[in-house]
This record gives sequence, structure tokens and C-alpha cells, in this order.
Amino acid sequence: MNGTQTPLRVAMIGYAFMGRAHSQAWRVAPRFFDLPLDPEMRVLVGRSRDRAEEAARHLGWAEVATDWREVVQRDDVDLVDICTPGDSHEEIAVAALEAGKHVLVEKPMANTLAEAERMTAAAERAAASGVRSMVGFTYRRVPAVSLARQMVADGRIGEVRQVRCQYLQDWLADEQTPLSWRTDKALAGSGALGDIGAHIVDLTHFVTGQRVAAVSGMLETVIRERPRAESFSGLGGVAGTERGPVTVDDVAIFTARLESGAPAVFEATRMAWGRKNAMRIEVNGSRGSLAFDFEEMNVLQHYDADAPAGEQGFTRILATEPVHPYVSAWWPPGHGLGYEHGFVHQVVDLVNAIAAGEQPTPSFADGLAVQRVLDAVEASHADEGRLHRISENAQTLEGAAR
Repeated sequence: MNGTQTPLRVAMIGYAFMGRAHSQAWRVAPRFFDLPLDPEMRVLVGRSRDRAEEAARHLGWAEVATDWREVVQRDDVDLVDICTPGDSHEEIAVAALEAGKHVLVEKPMANTLAEAERMTAAAERAAASGVRSMVGFTYRRVPAVSLARQMVADGRIGEVRQVRCQYLQDWLADEQTPLSWRTDKALAGSGALGDIGAHIVDLTHFVTGQRVAAVSGMLETVIRERPRAESFSGLGGVAGTERGPVTVDDVAIFTARLESGAPAVFEATRMAWGRKNAMRIEVNGSRGSLAFDFEEMNVLQHYDADAPAGEQGFTRILATEPVHPYVSAWWPPGHGLGYEHGFVHQVVDLVNAIAAGEQPTPSFADGLAVQRVLDAVEASHADEGRLHRISENAQTLEGAAR
């Protein structure tokens, strides 16, 4: 710890895939960015003390605990970082906020709309006492994505006319990939819809500056039974001989309208062989287009419809220059950033907001806006795909030009 700075003492709950990514971010952020507070990796919480101790040694945490309820009450903890499955997000987040701890929670912020509403209400109460909260939509902090938002806001593509988003993965395309908490509705809330569909909804909100106001959705469980796992590693595991049901969607597809009335289309799937992490957005405007694909995460494509006819075509912007968001703290131009850097940038923005006494983004209110969309997609699917309006944005939609 830097003795000249006020520490920000962090407790992280959970230490698997997201816990590893968050740990790397807490370690690295103060070493590449000048932060107003000094993050201290105080305690790692897990159900198994032996496994938590092993994870703490690898990830750099000072100590371990097995009771999160005790940890959120500790005087030597300032912030609680929640990296558990969605079924525990509400209970942990609300308890931490009521104990006066800042909270970072992984996405989606909850398993149900009611849970997200209660979490947002708790965050609003806590904010009155200077306690901050954030949802971990880290793709906002990819430099090329932040650049896209800036270009839309600056009017570089004119009025937003249409959006198309995809999040394509293939880690569940193999029928022998075993069951995990991500295939269990009781733990995960939903499947592709919440796990990766939440990301592209938030991506659309962030890049366009508009929220989704109405949806018509379809969900599909392609593989309805899988082997139970003998052990886990990353997203997958080793299949055993026993089998069990898949209780979440494998594929989520929905059309939508934004607040302005602009149409949008979304697809989230974990069944797309060959697509490892293809999170894509294309925004078509009155003066051009922007396109991004996370599998080429350092690149943003821009089409300028105002260019001379003989010079038109997509321009490939390599978002690795010091003038691009976050990049000046890293490497020389062209050297590229990776998946983990978004988590580092998340820590940077969160710490800066806490020190400044400001609300970090995405806030719990932003997470709630995404949860409303997920809930509306599920309701539309149950209603044979009929259009479902999201009441908080419907008034804007009613008055929008079609």
C-alpha cells in the first residue's frame, strides 16, 4: 500500500472466472494509473476455506473468510466486490450497502426484476450517505467502444436510425459440455439472455445514449439435458456419467425499439460453433455507420456517408493511440489491449468516482434498465412473441417518429 494515500480496502466475494478477472484488475490498476485512493486487496470470501486460501495465494489477497455476512460488517472493509452467481447478488449487495460499504456487482445485477428494483432502492438510500455502487458491464471500457459512444454523441453518424447487436459464443454447442450454475435457472436467472444478452443491451444503451423501450422476443433451449460435472474449469468442466436438465435458454433473439423509435435487433447465443466471444454492434445513422466486434477488440469501423463518392468505404480505426480512452496509461500505439484491460479500467473509474464523491457508471439504475429489458423479453416469449413495452420508456416511444 502507498503510505501517502488513503486506502480503499476491498473484500471480494467469489473467486472463479470473474473473481480472477476482478483480482487482476485490483492488482494492476494502481500500478498503471494514478489513483486518488490506494486499493488494498484485504479479504477474499469463499465457501471452502481451503480453496479460498489457494485462490488468495494465486490472486494476491491478504486473507480469506467463509462468511460474507461477517465480512460486510467489518470496519477494515470499505468496498465489497460481488463475483458470485446471480441468485446471491441482492442479499449481499443490500447488506453491504446498508453496512455503509461501496459495492461493485457483476452483471446481470440480479436474477429477477424485483431483485434489481430492491437493489436499486438500497443503492439510492445509501447514496444519500455517500456510499457508491456500480454494475460490472466492463465492455463499456474497451477503448474502441468508448470511442464509438463519443463519436455518436459528437454527431459523427448523425441521427441513430437502426442498431443490430449480437453476442455469439460456442462453449455450450457441444452436447457433452456439462451442467454448471450457468445452466441452472435457480442460480443464473436465465441463460444466454442474462449471461451475454445483458451485455449487448447495455452496450446499446451506452453507445447510442438511448434505452430499449419495447421488445418482441423468442427464447430457445436447444440442448435440454447434459451430463453433470465431476469438476469445473473456467466456463466448462469434466463430464460425469449422470445427466440432468438444462433449465435456461441457449438462444435469445429479440427485436426492439429504442426510445427514439429506432428499430434494433439482438441475438445472444452460446451455440454458435466457431464464435468464441463475438460481441458485435453496428449502429447505422443518417450520416454513416459504426461497427465493432470484440474478437477484433482494438478496432472500430467507421463509414462516413459525407465523404466523396469515390472515397467512401469503412475506415478501420485502430483504437490504440494515446488520444483514445484509457490508452495513454498503457503501451505504444499498435501494441493492443486485451480482455483483462476492461476490468482494470472499471476499477479506475470506480475508484475515481468514489474519491470524487460522484456516482460511478453504470449505476444500479443503469443495471435496472437492462434488467427491465431482460424481463420484457422473457414476458414477450411467454406471450408468443408479442410486443412488450417497457413502461419507464414507453411514453418517449409513443411520441417518437416511426
